[in-house]
Amino acid sequence: VQLVESGGGLVQAGGSLRLSCAASGSTFRIKGMGWYRQAPGKQRELVAAITNGGGSTNYVDSVKGRFTISRDNAKNTMYLQMNSLKPEDTAVYYCNAWSLSGIDYWGKGTLVTVSS
Repeated sequence: VQLVESGGGLVQAGGSLRLSCAASGSTFRIKGMGWYRQAPGKQRELVAAITNGGGSTNYVDSVKGRFTISRDNAKNTMYLQMNSLKPEDTAVYYCNAWSLSGIDYWGKGTLVTVSS
């Protein structure tokens, strides 16, 4: 499974961005997907996750009500709509997929910078 993120960039506080993660290869192995982020000097944290059918989602408390995770299974693509962005959302955002066998797949990341 290969994962490619896009949509990062520089935005002012209060603005919005939409991240995309396109999956290719043996996508039938994917059980669920999620977005992680890692800010400078901090550990990588799970931001949001979604099950294969999209029926279950969860979010870290700091983004609840501002971020929305979604999937388009026909396009093998996952999205993260980020609204009301804050400077503390600045990080490299990584796409993650986990398989039925327990293997994790990762994208290379996309940088989101929120200016105050």
